[in-house]
Amino acid sequence: MTEDIKERLTDIEAQMASPDFWNDKIKAQQVIQEYEELKAESEGKGKYDIGNAHITIFGGAGGLDAEDFAHMLTHMYFKYVENQGWHYVIVHRHDNEHGGIKNITFEVEGKGAYGRLKHESGVHRLVRISPFNAKSQRHTSFAMVEVIPKFTKAIDLDIPESDLDIQFTRSGGPGGQNVNKRETAVRIVHTPTGIAVHADGERSQLQNKEKALEILRGKLYHKREEDQKRQARGMQISATTDAEWSNQIRSYVLHPYQMVKDHRTNTEVRDIKGVLEQGELDPFIEAADALEL
Repeated sequence: MTEDIKERLTDIEAQMASPDFWNDKIKAQQVIQEYEELKAESEGKGKYDIGNAHITIFGGAGGLDAEDFAHMLTHMYFKYVENQGWHYVIVHRHDNEHGGIKNITFEVEGKGAYGRLKHESGVHRLVRISPFNAKSQRHTSFAMVEVIPKFTKAIDLDIPESDLDIQFTRSGGPGGQNVNKRETAVRIVHTPTGIAVHADGERSQLQNKEKALEILRGKLYHKREEDQKRQARGMQISATTDAEWSNQIRSYVLHPYQMVKDHRTNTEVRDIKGVLEQGELDPFIEAADALEL
């Protein structure tokens, strides 16, 4: 614990002990949130572990099967969130015409959401008899999951306006159907890294822009953290997406046997319906936490 953090914690504890601390409830909650963040940082956990998370899922190699798998994973995480007593809010969703999901971003609202879910980031692999193959052949498909923290303050990671390419489009429904004639949807590209974010779940253009910037800060923070881990391990940092897609963390096998296996911890669960349909992810999350991945 640095001296600055120690002094700030002591100062906040003195404020909390004051009899008029709760006179201004909004300010009191902000102070408590700062205290929890600093406490978590001082104990060696990430300062954002106690906060909300943004999850992005998109189908990879495998065509319709991959987009169907992305839909399955979305359902799995929604069930997990509900099991925790948390809530989710969809920020952006792009469905295909067959009930699959090309990509989706949603916010998970719950204390400790990012800390619990951050190790879910990576490539997920599905092996099954394809429902989209007339010959009923076994098919392997992939989906990418990215979990990033929700930033509570813009000053945590300042992004120069000159680094942003901001585009406004019409919000769309499944299959690309326009459901709003106003250009409220926002797409922002961070030009130095090529990272793109979408937001169309809010009513106004300004709200969607702020939400997109919030997610972009989280993505840049996540990238910085991953780059630091690679450097610490002596790994070369690659700007290509190939490195991301090679990072397979978990397999969901429905044929010729049924099992979910995490390749980082070797955790195996044979109740695949419990995992995919009921969101029973605790064995994988707890094993990843134990290894401090």
